[in-house]
Amino acid sequence: MNVKITGTGCYIPSNVETNKDFLEHEFLNNDGTPFKQQTNIIIKKFKSITGIGERRYAEAQHSSSDLAFFAAEKAIADAKIDPEELDYIIFAQNFGDIKKGAIQSDAVPSLASRVKHSLRIKNPKCVAYDVVFGCPGWVEGTIQAYAFIKAGIAKKCLVIGSETLSRVIDKHDRDSMIYSDGAGATVMETTDEDCGIISHESATHSYDEAHYLFFGKSNNLALTEDTRYIKMFGRKIYEFALTHVPSAMKACLDKSGIPIESLKKIFIHQANEKMDEAIVERFYLLYDKEVPKDIMPMTIHDLGNSSVATIPTLLDSVIKGKIKDQEIHKGDIIMFASVGAGMNINAILYKY
Repeated sequence: MNVKITGTGCYIPSNVETNKDFLEHEFLNNDGTPFKQQTNIIIKKFKSITGIGERRYAEAQHSSSDLAFFAAEKAIADAKIDPEELDYIIFAQNFGDIKKGAIQSDAVPSLASRVKHSLRIKNPKCVAYDVVFGCPGWVEGTIQAYAFIKAGIAKKCLVIGSETLSRVIDKHDRDSMIYSDGAGATVMETTDEDCGIISHESATHSYDEAHYLFFGKSNNLALTEDTRYIKMFGRKIYEFALTHVPSAMKACLDKSGIPIESLKKIFIHQANEKMDEAIVERFYLLYDKEVPKDIMPMTIHDLGNSSVATIPTLLDSVIKGKIKDQEIHKGDIIMFASVGAGMNINAILYKY
């Protein structure tokens, strides 16, 4: 018995926030002092490093669980199943539902329960819960669903990754340009076919690294200290990712016994274009290999970093033919890999 993804779906908000929209922002240092560079120069440097030209923000009336519901409906329809057949709904998220203009997160009831309610599922044996695992949350939720199915306690699982990071950004922090909103979902089932999850790897580095991503006050010290925003030590995260993610990817691949030459695509968390390219390059260097052309599909240029939503959204986009010159075929060996708050890392090797 193998476990495969039988349906994918995503929801990409219609509101586009371009880099030009940040020209009026007053970016400040952590101590509240202004940058020496002009804002347009900061934005140009940001684009050259991250690759991000625009991002999507959720519509004012929608919260994260709404985006998740829209993506879940598409994944369920794609899998051609009755939602009443679902044994688990696993929702990867980090900040709960935050209404536009609000300063407080709402995570009770769980966002997974909210999606189950919106799907109008009556079956009480469909268990719904949230996973808070940083940006690698959807990958970890997929690993959990795989474990449930392999253990024989589930046959069909819905795994969702959704976030509205636009609701937790500090407009005075230049890192705010990285973040975006979106949702992706997948249905996982048993199969007798020679496909599905082959191997996986997960790790949490928290001895020194736990607070590389955190909630902190605005860089504008005149604003209330009671409001917190997503913050990060970017350089430390970059160095951490380049040190640890390639080795985790190697451990995942080595477990399978499959040679790296067989790998057709790497679906990596869309965090920073230069960082992702460096991670994949270091991964191939561990095998003394060059990175193959077009191995790494990207959506970060147009969609930014939507945390847990980036990989399932990317996967759905490639499967549905929405990314130019990127496609996967039956039998292809692909990898999912992510890194994020915690600091957490994971990877999955998968036969499509």
